[in-house]
Amino acid sequence: MKNTGISEENFGQRDRRGHWKPFEKIEYAPLFVWPIKPVKLIKWIFGFPGYLYPWNIIYFLFSLVVWWIFLPPLETMKTFEPGWMLQILIRNAGLMAIWFGAFHLHLYVKKRQGKEFKYNPSWLETDGSAFLFRSQIKDNLTWCFASGLPIWSGYEILTFWMMANGYIPHLNFSENPVLFIVMLLLIPMIREFHFYCIHRLIHWPPLYRTVHKVHHANSNPGPWSGLSMHPVEHLIYFSSIFIHWIIPSHPIHVINQLLHAGLSPGPDHTGFDKIVIEGKGAIDTHCFAHYLHHKYFEVNYSDGIFPFDKWFGTFHDGTAEADKQMNKRLKRKAIRLNS
Repeated sequence: MKNTGISEENFGQRDRRGHWKPFEKIEYAPLFVWPIKPVKLIKWIFGFPGYLYPWNIIYFLFSLVVWWIFLPPLETMKTFEPGWMLQILIRNAGLMAIWFGAFHLHLYVKKRQGKEFKYNPSWLETDGSAFLFRSQIKDNLTWCFASGLPIWSGYEILTFWMMANGYIPHLNFSENPVLFIVMLLLIPMIREFHFYCIHRLIHWPPLYRTVHKVHHANSNPGPWSGLSMHPVEHLIYFSSIFIHWIIPSHPIHVINQLLHAGLSPGPDHTGFDKIVIEGKGAIDTHCFAHYLHHKYFEVNYSDGIFPFDKWFGTFHDGTAEADKQMNKRLKRKAIRLNS
């Protein structure tokens, strides 16, 4: 790795097998702490890194550009015409290719930072029986483009067709600016609440064996693993858009909801704790908690805003003590299943 002025030894350590983990324990957002700590809460919302910066602001800016430049007029979307539907499909394909491809190119093709900050010391599999074509990257690309892309785009097309025809409530900024802004700010929270619920659902053994195992084949995930899912899982995963079929929403809310769902799995599955920018420091991916889910399967079902895992006993903070607690819980579960 080239000299970047930042080193993984300052932030974590590797075990005897070469697996890296950060020194800092995983912590949830200070939303459900009593007594409330207003200063800490404000820092989490507006600080860097925090709730808004950098990732949610990036997804919002992408949404703004898409709405302003790449969204057909609502009047055009009143009828199902190949032109505007294909435009949405091609636009989403381009966003996916650029966003996921940028992480993959930097970290896995160019290997600009080597294995610095990579949790698992191994690279992606090139001869694995769990993957289509025995290749992890070919498998991931196939599921992303052949299933994830059309289902993501299909939900968007259907939602805008219903909005254009007045079948679902429409919100204008000028009519209710407060609701507009509140809805925009809540989208990441809505997404996480929905994700936790459907994530627990697809870990139900029958659904796991037939559906979710496609995604969990990526125990050592890369950026393209994020949307590598069975079509049934894609249908469930992108169904968070249903909230906008009920609550009055603006087209930018719809775009932001789907872009957040479609793009956030990229950095969340990089397999790296930090993305090193030469000469400019590093950006946290905040994906260690979800990496542990891929590693251990039955921990960290949520993504860090709501402490559901703490409430329901499936939290893993990355420490050796958490390993012990997890193993005890799994042993108790095995005893119950075998009794």
